[in-house]
Amino acid sequence: MTLAAPTETTTGGRLFDFRILRSLRKTAGLTIDAVSAQSGVSPAVISKLERNQTTAELETLYRLARVFQMSATDMLSLAESPFAQQAGERLYEREGFRFRHVRYANMACFHVEARAGARVSNPEIHRDDHEFCWVLDGRVRISLPAESIELGGGESAQFDAVLEHTYEALEDSRLILVHTRKNQRYGSNRNHADR
Repeated sequence: MTLAAPTETTTGGRLFDFRILRSLRKTAGLTIDAVSAQSGVSPAVISKLERNQTTAELETLYRLARVFQMSATDMLSLAESPFAQQAGERLYEREGFRFRHVRYANMACFHVEARAGARVSNPEIHRDDHEFCWVLDGRVRISLPAESIELGGGESAQFDAVLEHTYEALEDSRLILVHTRKNQRYGSNRNHADR
């Protein structure tokens, strides 16, 4: 399978930009010859990919990705989305919690303020995510099916967001919540519906 040559999209960016390979190689402290020796891909092909002057066979991506301990899918994802993305914040309130958030295809980040005594539980909005909670100040209780966790300022916890869970503000609190998609490394924000 041959991937299409890079083309301009309506945003002015390239569809695939394999210059990311050079960044991966330099970060790993490898030369083109070392990547070639480990992958079996010729130095000429690696050099052309790094300059975005050729397309890549799926097998080539697989071999190169293994050098950097990633899957071909991850490498292709990096080549597809190497540009910075931006999103504007949205605000909403629910059951005494005030949420400011931004969303991308692979994650959502929330700045949350809650008054003492407020409780919120809405697991139906979650997909197959990991959830990370960092209490900036105040004190909150997170109730999960098998346990209850109390966190104070400067403490954090991570859990599977699919589990039914409730946040309760034990004191006036500020926290950061981050939802990361389990199976999506990096991606475009286009066509991503709010949860």
